[in-house]
Amino acid sequence: MNLSYLIIDDEPIAHDIIMTYSAELEYLKLKKQCYTALEAINYLQKSSVDFIFLDIEMPRLKGLDFLKTLQNPPEVIITTAYQEYALEGYELNVVDYLLKPFSLERFLKAIGKLRASSIKSDKIETNSVVSKTLFVKGNKKLHQFILDDILFVESIAGLVKIHCESQIITASESLSFFETALPKNNFIRVHKSFIVAFNKINSIEGNIAHISEHKIPLGRAYKMNLKGLI
Repeated sequence: MNLSYLIIDDEPIAHDIIMTYSAELEYLKLKKQCYTALEAINYLQKSSVDFIFLDIEMPRLKGLDFLKTLQNPPEVIITTAYQEYALEGYELNVVDYLLKPFSLERFLKAIGKLRASSIKSDKIETNSVVSKTLFVKGNKKLHQFILDDILFVESIAGLVKIHCESQIITASESLSFFETALPKNNFIRVHKSFIVAFNKINSIEGNIAHISEHKIPLGRAYKMNLKGLI
């Protein structure tokens, strides 16, 4: 996993040290060297990076003030000679705080924290995407469904059909499979032959749930499942 970075520091020697240390790790890719925060603002308006090395004491606009101007900042490793800003830096959710002059060992520790944070974020994002979709066998294919597109799942004449906003797919799985696989916070078994998306129900009239133009019967044995969410 490559990580692109930006250096924001008014001291050329600080750039040299960071680049020398970064050269030890082939997955670190320098995008740009900025010597003022204003230069960095102009760059980030057009480009993006995974993280930045940020000095605090710089002319015109200090590092932490610059950081506060960013709506969606990349990950940040503070590099400064001033320890008194550490608390404020951590309140801005920086990954680490490197006090100049810092050693290669301390630099590598900061990068380790950065990678751990990036991996965790990737897992959260991946899990979020996965949790919104479902793979199902049907019609001799493996279909990926966006859960929010599913209206209801129906078992009829030995076949299970997935009714979506724009299509109906006959699945190879049983209705019991869907009862287990679909998230229970929205999909409810309301009849021996039907599982419905609760947020797609337009109205309930007696023992009938209306979903789009469909009328879904509510079984007496399953109606309590629905009452728990109303």
